[in-house]
Amino acid sequence: MSRIGKKPVAIPSGVTAAIENGALSVKGPKGTLTLGLSDLVSYKLEDGSISVHPANDSKAARSHWGMQRTLVSNLVEGVTGGFSKVLEITGVGYRAAAQGNKLKLQLGYSHDVELDVPEGLEVKTPDQTTVEISGIDKQAVGQFAAEIRRWRKPEPYKGKGIKYRGEYIFRKEGKKK
Repeated sequence: MSRIGKKPVAIPSGVTAAIENGALSVKGPKGTLTLGLSDLVSYKLEDGSISVHPANDSKAARSHWGMQRTLVSNLVEGVTGGFSKVLEITGVGYRAAAQGNKLKLQLGYSHDVELDVPEGLEVKTPDQTTVEISGIDKQAVGQFAAEIRRWRKPEPYKGKGIKYRGEYIFRKEGKKK
């Protein structure tokens, strides 16, 4: 039994949810998100909450149950509060600048790295070493943050690179004489 799947997802005031044509759409103050529904799981809208249950007793249905409930929860949380990730850049000469719909990174390469910001996301650079990514879709926010981090992962000796705020970088000791 899924402990997460058992809990219904509460729908706060100001948010509406509808199941139509095999998709769940949630509309809130920040926007609208949709989720394609799985055939292995049944969804019910009942008095201010969405409940998720396995459609049958197969192992596949039970394994999808908790994940689908979490995806529904992420839709509701996204349209009410949104999601954000903060990246920190460490290293001499490493910096970032948001310019309209582009993010320009200087990471020690012979060229600047220019990334297009996906639609629905907002990127801010409060200072040259901090990048804040926010949006209503949790998967899109995390994916874009991972794509930025991929350009220069933190190295274990000095910690130079791009890391998530709060991430611990395991440090190695250098060579001994």
